[in-house]
Amino acid sequence: MTRVKPPAASPALKQAARKVRNHRAVAFQNGLAMRSHVLGPDYVQRAFENADELSMPFQELATEFAWGSVWTRGGLTLRERSLMTMAMCIALNRPRELQIHLRGALRNGVEPELLPEILLQGFLYCGGPATIDAMHAIREAMPALQKEIKLPRKSTRRAVAAAKKPSRSVGTQKPAAPKTAASKASARG
Repeated sequence: MTRVKPPAASPALKQAARKVRNHRAVAFQNGLAMRSHVLGPDYVQRAFENADELSMPFQELATEFAWGSVWTRGGLTLRERSLMTMAMCIALNRPRELQIHLRGALRNGVEPELLPEILLQGFLYCGGPATIDAMHAIREAMPALQKEIKLPRKSTRRAVAAAKKPSRSVGTQKPAAPKTAASKASARG
């Protein structure tokens, strides 16, 4: 690695460097707390314990920047961040990452009944293959997550049944019959 000599350290540069070091330490600690809150402390502990020379820098970076600088921001609730992250994982066809964020979404209050809706929306905007991979990933992860997060079993059954049952949403309702001149006149009184 090529070493580059830093510029002469002025008082302002030294102060900025201290501020960045302090910010990074705070961001890492905040990220560790947020990541543990969203994914569960056992999950985060396993991630660090299983990290090796190759993956430890990634664990540190993800904790500091993703979890400590973005997930801790205001503006969106954790539930909203989880829904958005799941949608992006579907769009990028990242089933393994989707399973990780499914865990967080359920812990952040996303109801299992929403999963078929998320998949249908994904199908429309991300395509069939990515959404089919997402569906398989969710189906594979749900039994363990249901036990770990203590989701009500009935709720998950309803979600699976809802995914199989045709929807009667606004877009699929039978259109109203057109009004005739006589019905319009009687409506006016």
